[in-house]
Amino acid sequence: MKFTVITGASSGIGYETALAFATKGKHLILVARRLEKLEELKKQIHSIDESLEVVLKSFDLSNRDQVYNLYKDLKPYDIETWINNAGLGDAGLIIDEDLQKIENMLRVNIDAVTILSTLYAQDYADKEQAQLINVSSAMGYMLAVGNIVYSATKYYVSAYTEGLAKELSGHALKAKVLAPAITETEFIDKANNVENFDYSTGVKKYHTAKEMAQFLIELYESNNTVGIVNENYDFVLNDGIYPVLQGL
Repeated sequence: MKFTVITGASSGIGYETALAFATKGKHLILVARRLEKLEELKKQIHSIDESLEVVLKSFDLSNRDQVYNLYKDLKPYDIETWINNAGLGDAGLIIDEDLQKIENMLRVNIDAVTILSTLYAQDYADKEQAQLINVSSAMGYMLAVGNIVYSATKYYVSAYTEGLAKELSGHALKAKVLAPAITETEFIDKANNVENFDYSTGVKKYHTAKEMAQFLIELYESNNTVGIVNENYDFVLNDGIYPVLQGL
C-alpha cells in the first residue's frame, strides 16, 4: 500500500490537498499539531472514499526532535509522495518583529523542510514514481518589504528544492516546488495576529485554498519542477527559475 504524506494538513492548502488526493484514490498520512482538525478531515475523506487508509500524526515541526521522530515513525510506510506544506509566516518590518516568532518560522520553514526532504530523498532517490513537493511562495522569488524574513525562508525552500531537482537528474525521484501567491487560508490571521481577515475586501487578488490544491495537482501530474502563481495571478508551470552553476 502506497501513501501520500501531507504536512500542515489541518487547514488551508494542506487540508484541500488531502481532499484532492483522496479523489484520486490515494491513501494518506496527514500531519499537523491539531489532531482534532485531522479527525474532521479524515471524516471528510471517508465521505469521498471510505476504502482509503488515512493515518493521522500529531507532531510539532518547530521542534527538531519531533521532526526526526516523525520521519522515523513513518519509516514502515511506502511513501510515493511527500508534500512539505507546513509553514509559518510573520508580517512587519524586521526591526519590529518578534524574534521568537522568527525563530519558530526558521525552524518550520527551513529546518523541518530540509530535514524531511533530505531524509526522503536519501531513502527514495531511486524509487519509481516517487515525488517530493515543497510548498514555497511567490515571495520566494521576489523581495517582499514588510515580509522579508518570511520571503527569505521561502527563497531557501525554492532554491533548495530546485537544486535538489537538478541533483536528482538521472534518479527516479522528482523534486518540485509549488509557489502560491496570496491564498485564502488562516495564514494572514496568524502572521498578523488578527481574526477572520476578509480577503474579499483586504486584498485585490487571491486564490482559494481549493484552487491552490488543484494547482498542486497540476504540478504533481506534470513533468515540470516549478508551479508558480505569477504577477497576473495565473498559475504557470516551468522547469526552474534560478540560474544553475554546474560545478566549480
